[in-house]
Amino acid sequence: MLTPYELFVGLRYTRAKRRNHFISFISITSMLGVALGVAALIVVLSVMNGFQKELRTRILGVASHVQIMGLDGKLSDWRKIAAQAQSHPEVIAAAPYITAQGLISHHGSVQGTLVRGVLPAAEAKVADVGQHMRSGSLDDLRPGRFGIVLGVDLAMSVGARVGDKIVLIAPQGQVTPAGILPRLKQFEVVGIFEVDMAEYDAGLAFMHLEDAQKLYRLEDKVSGVRLKLHDLFKAPRVARDLMRTLSSDVYATDWTRSHANFFRAVQIEKRVMFIILVLIVAVAAFNIVSTLVMAVTDKRADIAILRTLGAAPGEIMRIFIIQGALIGAVGMIAGVICGVLLAANIEVVIPAIEHVLGVQFLAKDVYYISDLPSDLHLQDVVVIGLTSFGLSLLATMYPSLRASRVNPAEALRYE
Repeated sequence: MLTPYELFVGLRYTRAKRRNHFISFISITSMLGVALGVAALIVVLSVMNGFQKELRTRILGVASHVQIMGLDGKLSDWRKIAAQAQSHPEVIAAAPYITAQGLISHHGSVQGTLVRGVLPAAEAKVADVGQHMRSGSLDDLRPGRFGIVLGVDLAMSVGARVGDKIVLIAPQGQVTPAGILPRLKQFEVVGIFEVDMAEYDAGLAFMHLEDAQKLYRLEDKVSGVRLKLHDLFKAPRVARDLMRTLSSDVYATDWTRSHANFFRAVQIEKRVMFIILVLIVAVAAFNIVSTLVMAVTDKRADIAILRTLGAAPGEIMRIFIIQGALIGAVGMIAGVICGVLLAANIEVVIPAIEHVLGVQFLAKDVYYISDLPSDLHLQDVVVIGLTSFGLSLLATMYPSLRASRVNPAEALRYE
């Protein structure tokens, strides 16, 4: 026999027994429990990764990777700063912007909004708003035309459509003989965008940079410069590099700071779900304890015979460790296969379930993301597989130790 006898006996013990089918049944249920826990853990973590990726994509479709702003909220030499920023090897493009508050009035409806002045050609290089236009185009923002692009929810709240005239009220007042009055300017709606983020769809409006400078009396100044990077995860390091090279009257911030609450919440939820589901895998793995304890009790005579033939306690331990490891390994492999298949096809499976049940799990009017995304990571699959197998091995320790301490004389006394 080429394989060690411990391996042979351990594998033989996992097969169906004529005398005690209950032990085999418990072994199968232990395998299924481990497989179910592993599959659930892979699917849930993949969905959490998908939510994190989808949220990041939607936010960065409007926001930028890095922003450079003046300490007083204004940049006068923004062209020089943009050129210096673009000299960094990680920076792809730079675009100036103006951000300010305003009130939109249309047919008696008034809605507050965040106004962003942009250069359409430059903005297209740092953000993806132009790819989310429901009507019109960002390129229709031309200087002097006083056009405006509204978020879809913002446009609906004031009842505005493309081609309508709306009034934008700027908070900066102007002195008149009648007192200080707010500044009013009529704009034409030239486009409507939808990025599926309520924060932007209901509270953001775009206009041309020069029109914003005139409306808010900024002359040739801007609020800051937005940057797009090759690798968005290097944004904190790039922001620190730029802070060291740029003048002292500006500061740089990145997307991980400006939207930290969103991503921190998702990350915390992912960790909590991992802990909860690992406990489920642990419960399934420790079912192996009861399986092996019953196997040891059932095989006391066999263990005693092996001991009398010269088997060492360590060899007896390895027999039952192999049996428990096989149960854990089969459950882990089955769980990984099922979990990977389900996670890879979750965007097909969930709509099918919704269609059969006639319900929608994530209503669009309630949740930021109405579809259930999935982003399967090999690292997660490896960690889950190793964790479940490690728990299975841990569960074999007590029964194996108990088997190694069987006294041959007492076990064979009544045989």
